[in-house]
Amino acid sequence: MDEYTEDSVVDTLGAFEQADDNVIQTFQLDASSLRGRAVRLGGVLNDILEPHNYPNPVAHLVAETATLALLLSSMLKYDGIFTLQTKGDGPVSMLVADVTNSGEVRACASFDAERVELARKQLSALKTPESSRNHLAQYLGKGHIAFTVDQGDAAEPHQGIVDLQGSSLVDCVQHYFNQSEQIGTGMKMAIGLRDGLWRGGGIMLQKSPEGDGQSEQSIGNLDEDDWRRAMILMESCTDDELLDADLHSNMLLIRLFHEEGVRVFEPVHVEKACRCSAEKVRSILSMMPAEDLDYMEIDGEIEMRCEFCSHEYSYPRSEFKTAKPKSD
Repeated sequence: MDEYTEDSVVDTLGAFEQADDNVIQTFQLDASSLRGRAVRLGGVLNDILEPHNYPNPVAHLVAETATLALLLSSMLKYDGIFTLQTKGDGPVSMLVADVTNSGEVRACASFDAERVELARKQLSALKTPESSRNHLAQYLGKGHIAFTVDQGDAAEPHQGIVDLQGSSLVDCVQHYFNQSEQIGTGMKMAIGLRDGLWRGGGIMLQKSPEGDGQSEQSIGNLDEDDWRRAMILMESCTDDELLDADLHSNMLLIRLFHEEGVRVFEPVHVEKACRCSAEKVRSILSMMPAEDLDYMEIDGEIEMRCEFCSHEYSYPRSEFKTAKPKSD
């Protein structure tokens, strides 16, 4: 968990003159010392999704994964990359999003288009509206979610894994925190199309870990009435509020928690950024066996496409030391 300082406190009365977007807003409820984050995404989600032309159910899941990764990464202090990856045996076999400590996010999916369409038709036949609450069973199937924090050479990577269970990705994450981390965690999230553009929003509340010095209350003696009240207030937030492009994060927090004493901190601005480059792809190719390079070669060229941003790279096959010798 990150630490709050007085220097980072924002005057809530003057902090929402115009709607914000693509931000992570950290906050605290002074009445109960509960910590929280609010994430609101607009243009960033569309920047992530547009190059791929995903079917709507897949785009929804990718947007959900990116929003969830931003919520989770924002509670950590790290200098590196936080990765959220889902693997399952359903039509969508993989979802992955990663976030740098500076707020750069990217996300993508692997899926079987025919199976996705079949699942979509099955939901339509059941007259079940598509939402985050039924994507898990229909599109992901059985599998797991992995959370990884990679700080390079500074520290060993930290990883947590939880089975896909419940009806949504949020259910899986809440189960992980309640069972593995033993930190009371509540989350509310929404993903949807508004005026033809994707938007995402989420709120997360957590009890303070014991011994963090933030309050005399700890996970062992926090007034459960405070926790239940905060959960009720958070659940009262509607999808339309979370996805409203004209509603500032701080105004939303005050709507929900005005009686709790909301304290907000400097927001982190989020942007879509891919870390692929011609040099990185060249380095990968240079380490591949000659037979693999020969298989990939088409008319003397090797082409590779970044799964995250869909940028295509092309290299002469002869550029690599493992190139097959010319015939006489």
